[in-house]
Amino acid sequence: MSFAAVHAAHPWAEVLASVQAKTSADVLRALTRAEADTADLEDFKALISPAAAPHLERMAQLSHERTVRRFGRTMQLFAPAYLSNECQNICTYCGFSAGNKVARRTLNPAEILREAGALKKQGFDHLLLLTGESNKVAVPYFVEALDLLRPHFSSLSMEVQPMETAEYIELRRHGLNAVLVYQETYHRETYNVHHPKGRKSDFDYRLDAPDRVGAAGVHKIGLGALFGLEDWRAECFFTALHLRWLERQHWQSRYSVSFPRIRPHEGELQPKVEMTDRDLVQAICAFRLLSSEVELTLSTRESRKFRDHASRIGVTAMSAGSRTNPGGYAEGKDASLEQFAIEDDRPPAEFATMLRTAGYEPIWKDWDPSYDRPVALQS
Repeated sequence: MSFAAVHAAHPWAEVLASVQAKTSADVLRALTRAEADTADLEDFKALISPAAAPHLERMAQLSHERTVRRFGRTMQLFAPAYLSNECQNICTYCGFSAGNKVARRTLNPAEILREAGALKKQGFDHLLLLTGESNKVAVPYFVEALDLLRPHFSSLSMEVQPMETAEYIELRRHGLNAVLVYQETYHRETYNVHHPKGRKSDFDYRLDAPDRVGAAGVHKIGLGALFGLEDWRAECFFTALHLRWLERQHWQSRYSVSFPRIRPHEGELQPKVEMTDRDLVQAICAFRLLSSEVELTLSTRESRKFRDHASRIGVTAMSAGSRTNPGGYAEGKDASLEQFAIEDDRPPAEFATMLRTAGYEPIWKDWDPSYDRPVALQS
């Protein structure tokens, strides 16, 4: 059975109604089970429900305690490195969407190395490589980029188009440590509205991409939904359902969950459903109370005030000093089109100082190449 079949067995309307029906008693029961590290998906529904709002302070306290117990007072720092804004998909919420009449750019090897040099000077040892989806940026391009960057960085992650298992295996041979594949929205009809053209329009192929990543033996798999396209509570449940399914199928891999909210971009799609700061705190805490092991990631989409607060309640990885345009670190914000506008624009050193002042240790390194092991295609 694929996750697409699991997803189909959970009708969206029924899931949302079940979440909305949770009571304060359900929340208290879920908190008790979370304290014992036995929370399940029904408990998770209670923790993301409206009934949990009055219990948010306790949720935050438990989330903080559980995070410190598992991860210590540390925060992994990484930089998103955009290699290309060329894209053949139409995605209504993205500045790289094929329908936007903007200048396109794909970095060549010399430009990739210049970006790498600029990021190393800022202290980064963990890069997240991102591109649009285009025939120009396929496996051969990714292999070249990984080969260029591997000697300079201990950890290389990718957030690019979904691929086949054999392709992920090939990229892992060249130093790939983690793959992030965000579903954007788990609501099939809404997904189709926002992805009308391009390879990304195939809902099921994207939905099952993390399974192919796991089958390739990739060290870490990242999940998430883009909050604002549909009801955030249902999106959180389906992300948690996906996480639990993958953990059973591919227990050797680590997992992360990210919490992006729609930000200003070329095209200016307005969120269909608002997710407030308080809602986002509730979602972060709920995921931590569901799992002590999952890594929770927050990007510079969020304000500095919110990120400072979130660093103390459950988040374990953050980007810093981000540029969302190809060439942006070496050449500046005007190098090319940004995918979206960032909110927290502090330099990495300033952000690291904030963490230390709050009693946390910034961790610039997420993985070591010596841990890499031979990969065999699973039958």
